[in-house]
Amino acid sequence: MTRSYALDVFRGATVCLMILVNNPGSWSHIYGPLEHAPWHGLTPTDLVFPFFLFAVGNAMSFVIPRLQQEGDAAFWRKVIKRTLIIFGVGLFLNWWPFVTEVNRIVEGASELQKVTIFKSFTWIDLAKNEAGEIIENIKGVRIMGVLQRIALCYLLASIIVYYGGPRKAFLGAAVLLLGYWALCLIGNPADPYSLKGWFGTMWDLNMLGVSHVYKGEGIPFDPEGLMSTPAAIAQVIFGFLVGDYIRKGLAENNGMYRMLSGLFTVGVGMLVAGYCWDLVFPINKKIWTSSYAIYTTGLAILTLATMIFVIDGKNVRGGLLSFFDVFGKNALFVFALSAFLPKGLALIKLEKGVNPWNWLYKKVLIHTPGAPENGSLLYALCVITFMWGICWWMDKKRIYIKV
Repeated sequence: MTRSYALDVFRGATVCLMILVNNPGSWSHIYGPLEHAPWHGLTPTDLVFPFFLFAVGNAMSFVIPRLQQEGDAAFWRKVIKRTLIIFGVGLFLNWWPFVTEVNRIVEGASELQKVTIFKSFTWIDLAKNEAGEIIENIKGVRIMGVLQRIALCYLLASIIVYYGGPRKAFLGAAVLLLGYWALCLIGNPADPYSLKGWFGTMWDLNMLGVSHVYKGEGIPFDPEGLMSTPAAIAQVIFGFLVGDYIRKGLAENNGMYRMLSGLFTVGVGMLVAGYCWDLVFPINKKIWTSSYAIYTTGLAILTLATMIFVIDGKNVRGGLLSFFDVFGKNALFVFALSAFLPKGLALIKLEKGVNPWNWLYKKVLIHTPGAPENGSLLYALCVITFMWGICWWMDKKRIYIKV
């Protein structure tokens, strides 16, 4: 056996959870484990993105050997094409649905009026300051995001792995993790790990522009910005190394349990290392600290090893495993679709605050008995079921959208 079914289930389950945490009925009513940590620390939701990057590395371990046989031209063709598509889809989703409401001075009106415009890459929104003067706010399409980070990490990790091989790739990951820690300390020795003190914000704003970064933290700050990417690249490299180890272990006769012993040992080691590093370099998803990358990689390895033991070792199939496997077969497509549909259907106004996408929650599930989080979670589960139905149909028709 050279292919692990557990890897497919792991990837599918990660995508499923990404869609779940991104589609609550209401962002005001979310159970704590389904929210990101406010700053330092970790919740189950903070495991989803690093697990997916780890899964990207796993998949690379099956592709890179083939590309090495085909040569440099095939490698660069494949990697550049895939990077541009994934990055482009992410940018498209940030831009979508291409229209927005802004304040404008309408002829004959004494106050600013809301009008709908087509979004260019940047646009002007008017407002009044405390003195009653009209000021211009420059807004723009966010450049970075989840898919954009995946694209950049995939590109740079692929290059390191392809030309360096496993041993040099491991050293490269170590350099990225330690180098990023050094940059944090050098950039702002007095307050290196706070929202306002982290060195990377200044660089991201200079490179991307204030109007093109995320502002959900109350100030311009991008949790998927360029400067917090190094440790995420290392996470993909670790995924490759583990995938390569699994691939070789499964190819050996009776190599399953020796391979699993190695995985459990490394997983526990990285978990302990991440916990210890947290004492001086806090675990933090939003600035993707090196301790966060190490700790979550350890958890990913232990999770995957357990799944391999149960699924491949005991030859367990069907049921919930098939449910998650279907998600993994069109992983990037279904994730993009889950972001595309809510924004697009929001343009269709059924009544105030209600559109075809949120109708089920607003009209039915919001009345779910008990805490308001119950209805919000139930809606997210309905979204998962709907997306699974699409993936199941595509699988039955053998429609697989690859990039």
